[in-house]
Amino acid sequence: MPDEILTPDVPPTETSTAATPQPDAIAPAALAADGSAQPSPASRTQGKKAAASKPEAGEKKKSISYADAGVDITSGDRSKQRIKMLARKTFNRNVLSEIGGFGGLFALDLEKYPNPVLVSSADGVGTKLKVAFDLGIHHTVGQDLVNHCVNDIAVQGATPLFFLDYLASGRLEDMVIERVVQGISEACRANGCALIGGETAQMPGFYADGEYDLAGTIIGAVSRDKIITGETIEAGDILIGLPSNGLHTNGYSLARKLLFEVAKYGPEQYVNELKDKTGAALMRVHRSYLSIIKKLVGAEVVSGMAHITGGGITENLPRILPKGLGALIDLASWQPPPLFEHLQVLGNVAQDEMMRTFNMGIGLICVVPAEKVKKAKAVLNRANERHHIIGRVTRGERKVSYN
Repeated sequence: MPDEILTPDVPPTETSTAATPQPDAIAPAALAADGSAQPSPASRTQGKKAAASKPEAGEKKKSISYADAGVDITSGDRSKQRIKMLARKTFNRNVLSEIGGFGGLFALDLEKYPNPVLVSSADGVGTKLKVAFDLGIHHTVGQDLVNHCVNDIAVQGATPLFFLDYLASGRLEDMVIERVVQGISEACRANGCALIGGETAQMPGFYADGEYDLAGTIIGAVSRDKIITGETIEAGDILIGLPSNGLHTNGYSLARKLLFEVAKYGPEQYVNELKDKTGAALMRVHRSYLSIIKKLVGAEVVSGMAHITGGGITENLPRILPKGLGALIDLASWQPPPLFEHLQVLGNVAQDEMMRTFNMGIGLICVVPAEKVKKAKAVLNRANERHHIIGRVTRGERKVSYN
């Protein structure tokens, strides 16, 4: 039976003291001088303890709730109401459901996408959250999450349709949850997609109090004839790099080790080499490239695009290159921001390691046919988008080389 304590039977011996008498049992008697049985002092004491352990008549056992286990349903319900309000701000006429149902409903516009292909991506914010915890900054990590996912599908020509988030925590203040979702809501509105659902999970004992994990899934659509896969990329095509805001959402485990453990900086400490406070430099929001991608795609000047995330240029650019083609990058064609240079100095990090860990100041690479470079540069200039010609496509193994 649950909660029942089982103890092995111990045979009574002259030297045994391990046996514990069961409640209400009569303790072994001692023999008096005349041979009559008398209770021993020990048995009298045990008898009193056994009697004392009995619940008083009418006494009720304390009721234990889910909140006693660390899950506050009432508090969670209050958070859900505020989340509903933030989500509704992102809704459009294609959203057919309310927040709180078993699934989100979204009607695809078949006039806009007569031959639609759905494009999906899922990602998380990663250990950038550790910096957010230290600084108490929670509204920007939701933007990081959405923008990262948006870029992943936009480079394939897709337009974001809707987003779902997953927020799991131990004990977390309602206001922190609201700030995180507020960032998600703001980024969804900025990128034109609806926040139609998600999950907020209280998991005490799994996450430390005050900490959480954040992930999300995005669904977009593109007409089949507008999909950008990189299959038309050819040797001689030009690589145009667009700047990042900083680390974006990748490389934070190494960055935190170098800044906080090796250099022993504090999150609020101003560092001359960074020209900023450590925490502020690390918390810059992951850029959304959706707007400029739409302009470049509309002008029909790109053959492929790579979102530079975990793995850096080294591992992300080959993902769009056809077999038999590689890329040659000129490292002198742009100046990495001070953060990357300082990280490399702090850890004496090899150049190859830097290039496959961080974006090094380039968040998006566009592959443009040589004859369309002039037009592509005109599009970028009209949008006031800084850019660098950082290399070209070459024949050879599907990998990135640096000079």
